Amino acid sequence: MSQPPARPVEVVVCGVLRGADGRVLLARRPAGKRMAGLWEFPGGKLEPGERPYHALRRELQEELGIRPGAARRLIAFCHDYPHATVALEVWEVSAYAGTPEGREGQALRWCRTEDLAELDLLPASRPIVNALRLPPFYGITDAGRYGEAGMLERLEQALGRGLRLVQLREKAMAPARRRVFAREVAARVHRRGGWMLFNGDPEEALAAGADGVHLSGAALVALGARPLPPGLWVAASCHGRRDLERAAALGCDFAVLSPLRPTPSHPGAPALGWSGFRRARAGIPLPVYALGGLTAGDWAAARGAGAQGVAMIRGAWEAGGRLDGARRPAGCQVAAD
Repeated sequence: MSQPPARPVEVVVCGVLRGADGRVLLARRPAGKRMAGLWEFPGGKLEPGERPYHALRRELQEELGIRPGAARRLIAFCHDYPHATVALEVWEVSAYAGTPEGREGQALRWCRTEDLAELDLLPASRPIVNALRLPPFYGITDAGRYGEAGMLERLEQALGRGLRLVQLREKAMAPARRRVFAREVAARVHRRGGWMLFNGDPEEALAAGADGVHLSGAALVALGARPLPPGLWVAASCHGRRDLERAAALGCDFAVLSPLRPTPSHPGAPALGWSGFRRARAGIPLPVYALGGLTAGDWAAARGAGAQGVAMIRGAWEAGGRLDGARRPAGCQVAAD
């Protein structure tokens, strides 16, 4: 029996340009192109023998008349369209020379990241939008270690240092007490403009005032559909590529992959290391945080391995230093191509 022909793979590089006010630039696909009229992040196909960053510079100069400078990879993943599988390399551009203009007749629009969901974007844009919205650090509560009052005090300190994404994970608490504690955590996070996700039942998450649910590995396997509607976060705990594929198929917004290093909470569990993380994460259409024995100081290594950022338990509550601002590109990553 003959094998079906392999689907063509198109490698596409696109850039997320930020204005001085933080808005990002979108381009509308002109008439005559596939999916004309939809909005996209500007870019184009990689030419044979071309490196991604060099392709980015060429495409943005041709399409917009600008010369990119400082940039870093935001996310890389694959998306299946009817005509081909597209492998996207998405770069966040923080510095460029020139004023963007639609040199190919395409309309341009500057848009706030929180408004992107309202636009008719290309189907492959959802992971990019989530990667833009999510912060670099994900703190996971541990009141069993610190006590409720101690956990709230450490939460306030971390929020003061810039933490804006928190997972409430308190499985040892009695359900009634956990809901009360969750509401208090959510209120404190919301006052700082952040998000709190509830590790547990989706209905309990909503009752606790959470911004979404974080699924355990068991829940990820058991569920047959995304448990919450768009507009509420759905995340998942993953321990390998199969779990990440399942999270993507379920419609999760992001995932946490662990353990990166050996941890006391999971003695004997094989650690991924950064190379294992990179292999498991490759092509997955989700932002993925690294978890397991990490601190905020591991952020650069995490980004180099393709992570959205770093998830931490003790590292979020016991270490000092800032927990914001690290997502901004620090320089041009030509050597990282």
